This record gives sequence, C-alpha cells and structure tokens, in this order.
Amino acid sequence: MSEISGTTNGVVWQSSPPGSIYDYIRAAAFSIGPDGLVDQWSRRAADLFGITAAEVRGKDPVEVFLAAELRPRGRRQVAEILDGKEWTGLVPFRIPGAGVAHGVAEVYVMPSETESGERAALCIVVDVHALQQIETDLAASQAVFGQSPFGFLLFGTDLRVQRTNQRFATVFGGAVEEHRGRTVHDYLSRPEADRMDASLRRVLATGEPAVDIQLVGTAPNSTDRRHWSVNLYRVHSGSGRPIGVAGVGTDVTRRHVAAREAASARRNLALLNEASARIGNSLDLETTARELLDVAVPGFCDLASVDLFHALLTGEEAPPGRWESPGAESHGSAALRRVAFASAVSDSPLITTPGCGSRSGTPTAVGEVHRYSFHSPCADALRAARVRYIPGEEGSLVQSTLAVPLVAHDSVVGLVQFSRTKGSEPFGERDRSLAVELAARAAVCIDNARLYRREHERALILQRSLLPPGDPEAAGLDIACRYLPGNTATEVGGDWFDVIELPGHRTALVVGDVMGRGLRAAVAMGELRTAVRTLALLDMEPAEVLSALDEIARGLGSPSGAQQASRVAHKSREADLAEVYLATCVYAVYDPVTRRCTFANAGHLPPVLVEPGEEALLLDVPPGMPLGVGGEPFEEVEVELPEGALLALYTDGLVESRHHPLDEGLRAFRTALTDPRARPDTRPAPLPDTRPDTRPAPRPDTRPARPARQDDPVPEPVRRDTPVRESVREPVRRDAPVPEPVRRDAPRPGLPRRPGLPGPESFGPPQTARPEIPRPQGPVAAARPANAPGTPSATPGTPGTSGAPVAPGPRGATSNAARADLSRSLEDVCDHVLNTLDTRHGEDDIALLMARVQGLPAEAVGDWVLPREPRSVGRARELVRALLTSWDLQALIDTVELLVSELVTNALRYGEGEIRLRLLRDRTLVCEVWDSGLVQPRRRRARDTDEGGRGLQLVGLMSAAWGSRRTPRGKTVWFELALPGAGAPAEPTVDQLLSMF
Repeated sequence: MSEISGTTNGVVWQSSPPGSIYDYIRAAAFSIGPDGLVDQWSRRAADLFGITAAEVRGKDPVEVFLAAELRPRGRRQVAEILDGKEWTGLVPFRIPGAGVAHGVAEVYVMPSETESGERAALCIVVDVHALQQIETDLAASQAVFGQSPFGFLLFGTDLRVQRTNQRFATVFGGAVEEHRGRTVHDYLSRPEADRMDASLRRVLATGEPAVDIQLVGTAPNSTDRRHWSVNLYRVHSGSGRPIGVAGVGTDVTRRHVAAREAASARRNLALLNEASARIGNSLDLETTARELLDVAVPGFCDLASVDLFHALLTGEEAPPGRWESPGAESHGSAALRRVAFASAVSDSPLITTPGCGSRSGTPTAVGEVHRYSFHSPCADALRAARVRYIPGEEGSLVQSTLAVPLVAHDSVVGLVQFSRTKGSEPFGERDRSLAVELAARAAVCIDNARLYRREHERALILQRSLLPPGDPEAAGLDIACRYLPGNTATEVGGDWFDVIELPGHRTALVVGDVMGRGLRAAVAMGELRTAVRTLALLDMEPAEVLSALDEIARGLGSPSGAQQASRVAHKSREADLAEVYLATCVYAVYDPVTRRCTFANAGHLPPVLVEPGEEALLLDVPPGMPLGVGGEPFEEVEVELPEGALLALYTDGLVESRHHPLDEGLRAFRTALTDPRARPDTRPAPLPDTRPDTRPAPRPDTRPARPARQDDPVPEPVRRDTPVRESVREPVRRDAPVPEPVRRDAPRPGLPRRPGLPGPESFGPPQTARPEIPRPQGPVAAARPANAPGTPSATPGTPGTSGAPVAPGPRGATSNAARADLSRSLEDVCDHVLNTLDTRHGEDDIALLMARVQGLPAEAVGDWVLPREPRSVGRARELVRALLTSWDLQALIDTVELLVSELVTNALRYGEGEIRLRLLRDRTLVCEVWDSGLVQPRRRRARDTDEGGRGLQLVGLMSAAWGSRRTPRGKTVWFELALPGAGAPAEPTVDQLLSMF
C-alpha cells in the first residue's frame, strides 16, 4: 500500500487508489429496486458499460442492456430474483444505441431488502473478456519467467526477493521458494552487495533502468570467481503504482576471460601485422623463408633458421616424410636444405639445438643439404608436426629454442627454429602460439608457390585432355590444328576446338572460347565441349546446337540448372558475375558431297576462307550473342567451298593482344594465309566437273557483300571456270529458297550421263530375272587394280585402300599420296601462321583449326530418285548392286541389298513423297534413304505373333551404325558399313537372327 493514514482496532485504512486484482478484472456493482428498475449505479459500472448513473437510474436493465430476443427471458429472471432467488450466469450485454452485443458479463445477483422491507437485488458484474485476457497474460508471464535462460529476480518495495526463477535457483542452490525474503547481501560480498543495494534503491526511486551492472562473486560450493551482468528496471501495478524492481542476470565469465586473452594477443598483433605485410610477397621459396626471419629477428627471438625439404625445392612430388630405422643414426628425416639463417648476436651460424647439427658437429651452413637424426628433437617435431620446446645446454649461449614445423594444408614442408639467448625472457605458452602462427603464415606462402606450380601443370594436362587426341580425320577434309596455352602468369584458358564426325560423311568443325582463365574456365570448357559433341550426335542444325548450348551455358552458374536459370534470368539483374559463364563459339557442318558448309556463330570471330590462287577472305557469318547471354536466336548461313580451299577457325588469342588490336591482328592473319609459303602448290589440277556449280555469280563491285535475304532470288548456276573474288565472301542464308534437288542420274544438257548407271527411263516393272548390268566404263573402268604399280598398296584397316581404288573424279579428288602431301603442307601452313603472328604475348590461349577442302569425287557417290511405287524396292537393289560392283565391293552386295530393301520399303509404307537413295564411299560405306515424311523411325522389339516390325532390328544388327535425322524437306534414314578388310563387323550369328523372333 502506498500511503497509510491511520489504524483503528488493527484495521489498516488505505487512502490511495486500490492496486489489487480489481484493477485488472473490471468488476462493477449496481442495485435493482422493488420495481425492477435500477436505483443505484456505481462508477465502475459507468466505466464498464460507458453509461452514467443519470442515464440509467430508474430504467429497466432488461430494456437497456439486453437485445430484443433476450428480453423475455431476462424479465423472467428479474422476477425470480425479486422473489428472493439468487442467480449467477453469463449475460451478453450491449451499449445503448448499439445494434449488436458488445460483450459478455458474468453477473452475480443477490436478493436484498429496502428500509421498508421490500425486496430488491444487488448485482455484481465482471467483464468475461477481461478475465480471459488476465488468464492468457498470466500463462505467458509464467512461461517467460520459468523458461528464461537468464536468472530472474523480483524485489519488493522493501528490496527483498519476492520471486525468482529456476535458472537463478540452479546457480545459487536450493529450491525456488527458499530464496523468498532474501536480500542481495545473502548472495554477494559486502562491497558488491552494497553497490547492488544502492542500484536497487535508485531504480525504485527514479524509475530509470540500470543496464549492465558488472558484479563479481562466487557461487555456493565453488571457489571460482564468476562475473555477472545485471539489468534492473522498476515494475508497476495496473494502476501505475510501483510495486518493486525486477532484475535479469547473465553469466559473462567467459566474456571476461576472452577479454583478458584478447588483451594478451593484442601485444602480438603488431608483430603479426608486420608478418602479414612482409611474408609472401613473392612465389620464391627461399625469399619467403628470408622474409620470415626478417620479421622474427630481433622482434621475437635472437636467432632463427629455416630448413625446407630438398624435394620441395627440386620440384619433386614425392612425399618428404621418409624415415629410416631408429638404429640408423646418420639418417632419419628426409633430406632438408638450410635456406635461411638470421642472428641478432652473431654473424655466423650457431648450433642452437643439441643433436640438430651436421654429423661433424659443426653448424649447418646456408645452402647445405642435411638430415636430422631419428632421435633429435627436430626430427621429432617433423614427425609429429608439433612444436617442440628445447632448453639450452649448460654453458651454451642459447637459453631455449622452439622447433616449429612448417605445416600448410596438413602437409609438412620444413622446419623453423626460434632461439633466445641467455638473459632474454624464456619462451612462454603465448610465445609458442605466436611462433606457430608465424610459421603457419610462412608455410602457407611456401606451400602456395608449390601448389601454384602443381595446379598449373595439372590444369594444362586437364585442358589438353579435353582437346581432340592426335590428328583429327574427316571425310573430304584435311585437318590440321594447334593449341597454345597462356604463360605461367595467366595459367590456362577456356579455348577449345573439335572435329566431330556426323552421319553421311559430314563433319562438324567447332572452335570456342570460354571467357576467363584457370581451372574454372577449363572445367566450363570441358562441359561445353561435351555438350557440343552430344548435340552434334543428335544431328541438329547448327543454329539449334548453339541455342541448346546457350541454355546449357546459362545453367552452368545456377545450382538448379538451365531451366531455373532461364526462368529467373529476367528477374535478377544483380547476379554475381563470378558465377556467370560466357563463351563464344562458331559451329560449322561440312558436307563433302556438295562441298557446302553451314555456319552458325555465337559471338565468335568470323571464319577465314582462302580459295586457290586468291587472297584470304573473312566469311560474312552473322555474329550472334555469346553463349550464356540468352534471349536472341542464332542465324545460319551456307557457303559452297571450292575444291582445295582452305578454311580457318581460330580464337581471339591468335589475332588480338594488348599491343596488337583486333583489326591489325586480322589483317596479319589474312596476310599470313595469303602468303605463297602458306599455300604450297602441291594440289593436282582438278578434272572437269560433271555437275553444275551453284555458287553465286560474281558481284560487279568489291564492296562487302550483304547476306542473302529470304526474298532474294536464287542465283543461276555459273560455270566452274568463272572467277569469283570478293573482299568478304557472301554466304547463302539457310532461310533462302532452296532449289529442288537434282537427280544425279538424270541426263543434263551438255553433260554425259555417268556410264554404267541406268537412267530414269530404265525405271519400270521388276524383271523376272535380274539383268546383267554392265560394268561402268570411263574413269571407273580405267582405275588400276589394287597393288598396281603407282598405287598405294591395299592394307587392311586403311580407309579407302581396300579393293579397287577410286580414280580422281570430276570434283578434283586426289590420290592418297597427293593427300599426304596436302596434309603435310597444311601442317606447314599452321606453323607458318604461328611463326608469323604474335603468339607469344601470353595473354590468352590460342586455338587454331584449319581444314583443306577435298570433296568426295563423283565416282564415290551414287544418288538416285525413285518413284513412290512398290517396284522401286527391286530397282534400288539393282542400282546398289551395279554401283558396288563398279567399286569392287562385291563382299558387301548382299548385306547392302538387304538393308536397302528394308529402308526403301519403310519409306514406301510410312514415308511421303519421292524416295531418294544415296550411296557414299569414303573410309566407310554409307547408305541414305530420303523421303518427305516427318515421322522418325523407331526401333522396337516385335512380338512373336507379329509378321513385321523387324526391319530396323535387322538394320541395327547387320550394320556398323544406323540412325535417322530430319532434313528441311523430310527425313533421312542411314546406315554405315565398314569396307572389307577395314575392321568390318562379323556376320550375325543364327542366335542373333533368331532373337528378333
């Protein structure tokens, strides 16, 4: 109670506002007279209901506070009460003027009598919502109070403990109830208790909280000094009257211990800062060791020396921890070299540790290779990788020594010895920690130099392993390639090239560059290269390959992959650039039959084309966005490459450096390719061509050519002897109108039909007996047999040499010997380009891929268009038999006839439009069947009762490879067979054939 005015007969009268539970429960009282009307109305009732006594006195409480539907029942209850019956219940009430119930009140009605003896009633009302809120608050308060991890105290106005929690009782012992009534003097020493008491009185008087009061004391049954941080604040009743002081205490002993340790470490901070600034400024091992001693002497010790494992200095990767038997006193540790020594008391080396000198007992000189004996303290420090304290000998200048192993990344690289002379302070525990820290920093710098050299070599090995092994081979192309890594300062980069064989003797040429250097770029390059090979095997168009590769590149920096990266690409523009993988790439697909090459470019430098006798030209391939940017489609262009032309794909490291801008480098590159030394005239003269050339007509001016548009007319064929010379060669876009395919066996004006092959007029009903097809005349008939004089011998396993060799055809094909000369000359071209340009700048990797065009000769291609009728199956067998006979491949006739029958039959049954049959001979034999249908064939296992469905199984079983691909006008189904004697697969066994049924 806040104020006492007097006491009468032991009864205390309070003159201040009440501070009890009634301040919270919102209780009120009023009375009802004999007439059932309100005759008395308390102030609390006015506060609870919001109605003054004047407004409610003399009115029916049922009419005033109850809703209309509750009034009949309310009147019955009032009548029963006036008859002398008590009543208790929950009554919804409303404020006069409000249309709905305002709250629920618990009403206790007691009958009473007036002075005249009439019956009346006294009503006590409690707000139910207020009671429920009090229950909730009490439960929450108890939970916070009882579950708090901090000690909690509640002091009354007399500064005695009124309540505490379990955490406080755990620290000071006893049950929670036992602490009631105690003072701070029961827990703390007198000085600390007086200080705490003064703080309590000040908080109780002023109401200002006291924060972070530091107290020191001991807990019961313990001698350890503890530190507490106490916060005090005054608590009040519902009416605002102060009822005591609450305190929250936290044990901060560990914080004080850490502060003392920090103060001790602060004394060594200056030395460590100096070590950080001076150690590791170079990647030289000896220099780093000398920098360590410059820091340690004389600031930390008087003498110091550094020994490193000899294998570490010579670059060997063998583990240095080789130990001999304990009996071999002259050996123990692996060989070490003394690389540095420093002294503040002597200019010459000293023996600082017993048993750690040379075998002759003399000090180890700088540069000397030595070993520590097995039982020496230094050898023990190296074995255990732990610091060893070594006291000085009697009469020695050295008082004590710390032998500290140089450990970096769990690897011991050497040993450092810190020594103090007599008269100096001996090494303590903190000095040991400082010595270990100094040695660790130096060891990390020493090991970094070793790891840098090792990781750089591994990165080079990794990147070279991701490049095509050996000399790539391709049908209709002579390939030469070069790769030059950056220097040791720039590590490795993400440049790569690849040569991928595609169906139909086509070849994909790829050159790319991942932005950045190091293992990150090399790994990204490997992923992209693998993706390119995978996409290429799916036989996708070049633009489609780059689009899919762009999605993959965007997914490399996202943990959720490319799909997630594409979804969030437009939402986040603040991504970490370190996680963004960008790359440039040019992808080309070359067809040796038509000598056409389709290009798609993703931000890469344009290819360079050198036609025979002409200057080098930059192909006008539209540059798309780099891989990893996304959002833009890629364009394709198609270029017909002349026979003997030279195509060069390269990366920017070849033509651009810090001292040579890109334009200057491109001019130098073109000049090097145009140089006659780069174009040795070893190519034989081409024979007359039997097929029209679809190369565009020459342009009247020499301005850079505009790429062909979709609405441009298709250029008319021109003669092969028409000169074509442009400053920038104009390719044909893939979206331009494609001319109708020309039947290879159809007679053409001015051109003789290929001898020995039936013309279109021969297509008719199948004969009852297969007619004798004459062997072809002309160049094929004139071909020399195998092992003839002047012809390379037919060696099994050598492509293109089994059976009768193909004579040079109209497309200028060359003999094997001539091709070998061209291959050697192409290697010379690569060497000439690299020797001419500035390739030693070391700023970026260099990748160079060069290809000389050697299209398939006409005699190596059989191409027919078959009508869509059943007899075309027999006709196809006749055509391939005749051509294989002319090629002297009789061993393959039966297999090819069977497989061609299956593919042509499938084209008739499931395809659309005319059927095109093509047979190609190079290193292998490839057969292709074309039609206009878009449905791809699907290989399946036929059921036992099926009469068909085994054709593709037969094709897959008897061929070396087979597949299908989409074309702009339909699809192509193909199979491939090895030439006889060139690793041809064995004939299928009976069990394999029966497994299809």
